[in-house]
Amino acid sequence: MSFSNAITIVSGLPRSGTSLMMQMIDRGGIPALTDEIRSADRDNPKGYYEFEPVKQTKDNPGWLGDARGKVVKMVSSLLYDLPASESYRVVFMRRDIEEILDSQEKMLLRLGKPVADRSAIRMAFDVHLKRLMEWLPDQKHLNLLELSYNELLTNPRDEIARLNLFLGGHLDTETMVASIDPQLYRNRSAATNN
Repeated sequence: MSFSNAITIVSGLPRSGTSLMMQMIDRGGIPALTDEIRSADRDNPKGYYEFEPVKQTKDNPGWLGDARGKVVKMVSSLLYDLPASESYRVVFMRRDIEEILDSQEKMLLRLGKPVADRSAIRMAFDVHLKRLMEWLPDQKHLNLLELSYNELLTNPRDEIARLNLFLGGHLDTETMVASIDPQLYRNRSAATNN
């Protein structure tokens, strides 16, 4: 697949660093497909980079034609809905689960929404990721690169080099490194604070 026609998907659990990765890839040279309906806020000061039609992919995948040569964000549970008639490069963000849960809880509290039982959410995420990672290797239409949000923040050049290679080697890696704002890494687990 040529660089200009590739459909690039940034995916992962909620609060796993997908918005940061979207911003980095966009600034690196692959334009983001976004509708800007969900604007930047305290939880994502640089924006969410979301595209609403992604949520309806199972019933209406028509938006995929507009995604060629671009990068689009898709929560991990929706990867199952991508039709095998297209080929995708999937950048899958991993993050320390305790950081994800901390970040999600703080966001829900700020929004005045109820916070679910932490152990139940952790278990649901674990089950989801295990099932997804067992399914993905058999999907010939999905080419996968897993990146660690935690590594990206502590060792950006090596992670961005891996990403650039995966996405064809044409990205502006210096601009991507410069787009990382360590001040926005606010929910650190005890393990990453050491």
